[in-house]
Amino acid sequence: MTRTDSTVRRPRPPIALSIGGLAACALVFLPIVYIAVRATDRGWGAVESTLWRPRTLDLVWNTVGLALTVTSASIVLGVAAAWLVACTDLPGRRVLRVALAVPLALPSYVAGWAWIGWRPELAGFRGAALVLISISYPYVYLPVLGALRRADPGLAEVARVAGRRPLAVFLTVTLRQIRPAVVAGALLVGLYVMSEFGAVATMRFETLTRVIYQSYRASFDRTPAAVLGCLLIALTAVPLVLAVRWAGAGRVDRAGSGSARLRPVVRLGAWRWPAFVGACGVIAAVFAVPAWNLVRWVRRGSSSTSWSDVAEAFGTTLWISAVAAVATVVVATPVAVLAARHPGRLSTWSVWAAYAGHALPGVVVALSLVFFGVRYAGSLYQRTPMLVVAYVVMFLSLAVGAIQAAVAHSSPALEQIAASLGDRRAAVWRRVTVPLALPGFGSAATLVFIAVAKELPATLLLRPIGVDTLATRLWSHTDAQQFAAAAPFAAALVLVAAVPTAVLTRAQLEGTS
Repeated sequence: MTRTDSTVRRPRPPIALSIGGLAACALVFLPIVYIAVRATDRGWGAVESTLWRPRTLDLVWNTVGLALTVTSASIVLGVAAAWLVACTDLPGRRVLRVALAVPLALPSYVAGWAWIGWRPELAGFRGAALVLISISYPYVYLPVLGALRRADPGLAEVARVAGRRPLAVFLTVTLRQIRPAVVAGALLVGLYVMSEFGAVATMRFETLTRVIYQSYRASFDRTPAAVLGCLLIALTAVPLVLAVRWAGAGRVDRAGSGSARLRPVVRLGAWRWPAFVGACGVIAAVFAVPAWNLVRWVRRGSSSTSWSDVAEAFGTTLWISAVAAVATVVVATPVAVLAARHPGRLSTWSVWAAYAGHALPGVVVALSLVFFGVRYAGSLYQRTPMLVVAYVVMFLSLAVGAIQAAVAHSSPALEQIAASLGDRRAAVWRRVTVPLALPGFGSAATLVFIAVAKELPATLLLRPIGVDTLATRLWSHTDAQQFAAAAPFAAALVLVAAVPTAVLTRAQLEGTS
């Protein structure tokens, strides 16, 4: 009796990969488990008293309301921008295609610092929503742009032949095709806003993240902070589960054979130049105001700035970001290889663990590691290794995604040929797989480097005593309303984040062309 392809077992993954995948899962789930344990230290009565406070309900309302507002606006802006540059005759769309994505390089607290330094009356919900919308819509724009470029235009052509107007075609046909990308982008925005700390703290708007940080800093009893941290984890889990169900319900329809064809350009007619002005207005709101205020405050504060402090914080940021990027890539590699070469339960759980870590708010991860370090690992508390562990947990998914895609696109046939010539698995990996997937490793390291350089709450809580990054120095001056003193650190931070972000964004967009 011969086995069919469906009954042939895949070869088991190497033990080293399995151990690496299990270690990654344990590393991510440690903060979740421990903060839950820490929240119940004083019994369920303390948990209930914290959860049912009127202020807690207000914090939940503020957090969810801000997330819904920013997510809704980001969907509208992101989808509209992607459709304009991908499907229409918008003037200057090649330049706008890249410019509309660059806001990802701007840290939220830098944008918040620029706006509140110019218009203090924006403090509160309005200012927080404005800042977060301006830097969050690219999370929707980028995946939707890629989906539009891959979508089959055949169905839209049929609808137009049937006499439907362009807007009706977009709403009934195109939007259906790109729904998974819209859901994915909306999920990223929602999770980002609910875990956001820098912008809401700068704008003096009370959400769960800000109050958790304040509760930890201001009280000897840290149980309320742990309880609110668990509540925040529960809130972030809701959109994650819903997005998985909604995205899975989507179906990509194609007309005919589904062969690739050029998408016909939608003529905007009289709306061509108004659409161009609108796109430029979005870019101006994102860049012009922060840039103008940055220059203004730098000029005011340059005479009193200690440039040696700026240089020291700059060097510390580069060093910590580089170390965290290398560590994250090392932890992510076995997870990515398992997912690309050995699909199964272990690889599925490892990948899900990586994305669960990314969904965890930075303040919650840091708080959990603080509790763990104080009780069980005092020698590592407020030391660089524990800070790096927090970064690995938070940004593991960034590295896994990039490495998995690179390994999946490298031909396994070449690995099989090398193995047939007598090379061991380690040699095959070193001589064949790694060179082919090297661009993915570089992208993974760069993505993590950028994310670590911009990260604020975990760095504030876990950094070694006397060590400051650009983000923490900027925060300390902004929190004290010293906007001129904060300006050089803001400028240096934008420089650190903007250059690699622009390079990666351009490469990604060109790859979808």
